[in-house]
Amino acid sequence: MSDMVKGYFLAIVASVTYGMNPLFTLPLYAEGMDAHSVLFFRYLLALPILASLFKLNHANFALYRREVFPLALMGLLMGVSSLTLFASYQYMDAGIASTLLFVYPILVAVLMSLLFKEKLTWLTKACIFTAFIGIMLLYKGSDGATLDSWGTFIVFVSAITYAFYIIGVNQSGLREMPTIKITFYVLFFGLSVYIVGILVQGGLSTPQTPLGWLSLLGLAALPTAMSLTATTTAVQYIGSTPTAILGALEPATAIFFGITVFDEVLTARDCLGLFLIITAVSLVVAGSALTKYLKRLLQHRAS
Repeated sequence: MSDMVKGYFLAIVASVTYGMNPLFTLPLYAEGMDAHSVLFFRYLLALPILASLFKLNHANFALYRREVFPLALMGLLMGVSSLTLFASYQYMDAGIASTLLFVYPILVAVLMSLLFKEKLTWLTKACIFTAFIGIMLLYKGSDGATLDSWGTFIVFVSAITYAFYIIGVNQSGLREMPTIKITFYVLFFGLSVYIVGILVQGGLSTPQTPLGWLSLLGLAALPTAMSLTATTTAVQYIGSTPTAILGALEPATAIFFGITVFDEVLTARDCLGLFLIITAVSLVVAGSALTKYLKRLLQHRAS
């Protein structure tokens, strides 16, 4: 399996598992937990999972002085992104919040073009546009209802901080660092965001049932440890922009669980939005192979 195929596969795994956030989070909110406490346990429980992966891979835990600042910065960005996304669940449906988060592929592509002069192909531009139209159809209801303005704002904050995280992993010295090490220390430093929040709020809330603790464990294992590891590896294999665009599968996953678990309704407008997003994702995945094939075909004709 080539690195490019691995990268696309891991990007899909990362987005699907990250889309499971509402599946584990909403039951915890129903038990009275707040976003800071949920995320504190999410990150804390994910650390031993990653530590066990360290041991299995015989990776080096050592943290060098030159690595502290970039890892701390990535941890801060990830911590803020998670907090603002999870907080938005309290102002709107989780499926809608997860969909709105996906302005971040557009932000990644634009930032990469502006800051690093990364060329955007016509296919990437078309897919960004198509995904954006699909997202618009999903988050704006057919009845014209207006979303909560504060919830919309904090989702945007989540999107832009996540975009900077993806770019930072790919454009800094972290690119040569083992994936597991990056993820472990991103979570470690990200914990500080929630510790501060808990101290300000004056207390830590905990699950009230065994199901709540199982939800926390699932949240730590799938949308956290697995998703972040897969995202970081995908970025290293295929770059920031394709990884970000493939992340459009996250809202599709969130909406799927919203329908099957939380009894949300899928309208014809929603179906059209999902179709546009999945089409854009499929074109991005097939695009590189198709371009390579066409170039080889033209070379054979020229010879």
